[in-house]
Amino acid sequence: MTFARLLASGFGSGFVPGAPGTAGALLGLVLGIPLLLAPTGVLALAALLISVLGLWAISAAHVEGDPGWVVIDEIAGQWIALLGLAHPTVPGLLAAFLLFRLLDIVKPGPVGWVDRQGGAAGIMADDLIAGGIAAGILWAVGQYRPGLLG
Repeated sequence: MTFARLLASGFGSGFVPGAPGTAGALLGLVLGIPLLLAPTGVLALAALLISVLGLWAISAAHVEGDPGWVVIDEIAGQWIALLGLAHPTVPGLLAAFLLFRLLDIVKPGPVGWVDRQGGAAGIMADDLIAGGIAAGILWAVGQYRPGLLG
């Protein structure tokens, strides 16, 4: 297995049978918690870095379409969703995970449109947008009900 394929598969988490996208998002959640605890800006910088690496890995692995085993996009999208939380709490992390997965699966509006564009950019961008929408919703809930989600 090439390094690009290993990275694109979320270090193999994309090969989990039945639910590779969920496995990738769960890996993103687990890896994102310490990043959320790090100094301000570390999670955002990490999300940017993994997004750029994801574009490279998907291109370098010569990915056709959007195969289920490619989950680097779910990791990046999950990290972006976590940006909507002020602090990691169990309810907040659960909400970030479920909201991101819902938006990634249902693909409303701009998420679905960019997904249909194809290529490495389309594969990455739909999850980045889903993560951004999830972060916005989580942030808004946090503004309305401080402390509810973290």
